[in-house]
Amino acid sequence: MTVVLTRDQTLRRLNRTYRGKDKPTDVLSFALGNGKDAHEPFGDVVISVDAAARQATARAADLEDELVRLLVHGTLHLCGHTHDEAGASKRMHALARRIVDEFCA
Repeated sequence: MTVVLTRDQTLRRLNRTYRGKDKPTDVLSFALGNGKDAHEPFGDVVISVDAAARQATARAADLEDELVRLLVHGTLHLCGHTHDEAGASKRMHALARRIVDEFCA
């Protein structure tokens, strides 16, 4: 898995190119394979440090904790989780919280 830490302008460009949304976002995931076979790529997670900093401030959290939260969120997308529907969103966010709580404890 590749993790890219970048700026809002890069996420905006990627979001526009791959999702048709001309606005920055906090994290994007790009699946490349299932990662089950040796040396098979899993995917890329691209995180906006600008967005992470804003969200950390809004949550009164550390920037590092917010970056971990976004990395977990992006990784869950690579694993097939979505938040398009209310039930799926609840499950995905609850799982992300559990993982982050364990990792950042």
